[in-house]
Amino acid sequence: MRISKLYLLIALATSAPAFAADLALTPWAPSLNAEAMTFLNAKEHLTASPRDGLQLVDAKGAELARFNGNFTSLDTRAAGAQTLVASLDNDRQQAMLISLDASTKTFGKPLYLPTRDFAVNGLCLYRDSAANVFVFLVGEEGKGEQWLVGNGATLLNQPQRVRGLPLPPSAQFCQVDDAGNRLVVNEENVGWWAYPAHPEADVKRTPIAVFDTPKREAGALALVPGGVIGLDPKTAQLHLFQQTGERWTEQASLSLPGLKEPEQLSIHGQQVLVRDDDSGKLYQGKLNWQAKPVPVEPVIPEVAALRQSDPVARQGDAADDPAIWIHPEHPEKSRVLGTNKKQGLLAYDLDGKLMQELAVGRLNNVDVRPNFKLGTQTVDLAVASNRDHNSLSLFSIDRATGELREAGEVPTPLKAIYGICLFQPASGEVYAVANDKDGTFLQYRLSAPDGRVQGELVRQFKVDSQPEGCVADDQRQRLFIGEEDVGVWAVDARADQPATLTNVIKVGAQLHADVEGLALYQSDKRDYLVISSQGNDSYLVVDAEPPFASHGAFRVGLNAAAGIDGASETDGIEVTAVNLGGPWNKGMLVVQDGRKRMPEQAQNFKFVPWAEVTRTLNLP
Repeated sequence: MRISKLYLLIALATSAPAFAADLALTPWAPSLNAEAMTFLNAKEHLTASPRDGLQLVDAKGAELARFNGNFTSLDTRAAGAQTLVASLDNDRQQAMLISLDASTKTFGKPLYLPTRDFAVNGLCLYRDSAANVFVFLVGEEGKGEQWLVGNGATLLNQPQRVRGLPLPPSAQFCQVDDAGNRLVVNEENVGWWAYPAHPEADVKRTPIAVFDTPKREAGALALVPGGVIGLDPKTAQLHLFQQTGERWTEQASLSLPGLKEPEQLSIHGQQVLVRDDDSGKLYQGKLNWQAKPVPVEPVIPEVAALRQSDPVARQGDAADDPAIWIHPEHPEKSRVLGTNKKQGLLAYDLDGKLMQELAVGRLNNVDVRPNFKLGTQTVDLAVASNRDHNSLSLFSIDRATGELREAGEVPTPLKAIYGICLFQPASGEVYAVANDKDGTFLQYRLSAPDGRVQGELVRQFKVDSQPEGCVADDQRQRLFIGEEDVGVWAVDARADQPATLTNVIKVGAQLHADVEGLALYQSDKRDYLVISSQGNDSYLVVDAEPPFASHGAFRVGLNAAAGIDGASETDGIEVTAVNLGGPWNKGMLVVQDGRKRMPEQAQNFKFVPWAEVTRTLNLP
């Protein structure tokens, strides 16, 4: 996931000097023994102490509630009348989550993360657009983890590890900008870094401030609208950083007079709390920096997968493209086929259990059509693009059992075969349309009159750059093809017609390159083209008929109750409107998941009830 470029801008007050001015500080709550503190609101604070545990205090530091224990590090998220609190329990050496009821001033039952195999230096909370709550652990030697711990105000009975991520080796502090899905972490002798926080995001980092001098140190940090305030313990200064495009720049700094070892920092609006580690005392001040809000990037709605397939048997970029075979008499016995481009063809039941695997080579894309004459037999047919032989690999599907068998191979002159889809007009013959990375498309008429498959080349055309995904509308005799960096085209699927390209949608605000999998949802009410917009980990739904009106995009997010992660970096997709029974009574969407998490495993496929897509996008 790309870091959002639309942020809240920081406007400094006109009186703010360009050099480092002093921040006026006064002692706050001298009787408190706190090693970490945070604002709950303008009048209440929460502190963490090895001696006094977690304390809810008023604006003057008077205790309102306490949870006994030995705690350091602290972060919170408001959730209605509840506040979710994360801290480190030093006695148990475990991260702990606990709810605080604002009205009754009482703490709930603690939830502990499992003991880790590394020392946890710090933690911070993150809440995504679907109200899922996560905690990031910042550990020694660059070890970091993200855990799912709740949704809304409710904590899970059992936390779930989402992913590990490499962090700076000397990190101690972190904060998350929920709206920007951004994790910010310090690296003591280097600076501050920003990481994508979303659980499906790629692991990458962007420097906020980097320095190479022993005179500076990156310590605690706080988030303000549109920026980051970092604390430098060596110079006893606060630094404000703002992002413009991909770069961060320092806007201003403030000295903290009288403090020898400032360590902890909390900011609420213009109010500042800072702790001097030398004296153990807390100080308060008021910033003269002002924030000017501007709109942020719109939130893409999410649906959740109800099932997921077993992981494929190869690591790395392996799973690619699914297809759905419909059982002709018992739809609930239908199967999902999937390619493993490092192994072969896979078949799963509707619960995602692996039923069959054929290790036939590097298959990339696959498609299915019924009623193919294989000699004297009538079978259903699966065809895949075989990158080992630049050929078409054909498989028969037993119409009673769903069992797959190799049925032969059709060679092609393509140098780098890539995508494939099938077309079956009302007359019943089956055509395979394969493409090459150079943009070439070849259309073959498939047959097997004597039981041996053969392919007759009946048409050839080309697009200007690399394609892959394609899908045929058999009813309208229309072929949709994806040109990865350009968009989606429609072309007449009939072999005796010219291959005139008609624009469906171009890469732009809605569709982000790469354009990957294409699939058709065809019902007696409405037909939709579904497109994998890989560049922003979403799926776009447009009408399957001109003018190809868009109905919006959605993402596949995690299903906390079922323990299924979301989907991202998606290559192939497939969808059917057939009632497959149970949750699939309005059809099923299958998407390849390029980043399998919770737990981290080899790639797999996610199964989504189409009814959820209809509800989420309010489809007619």
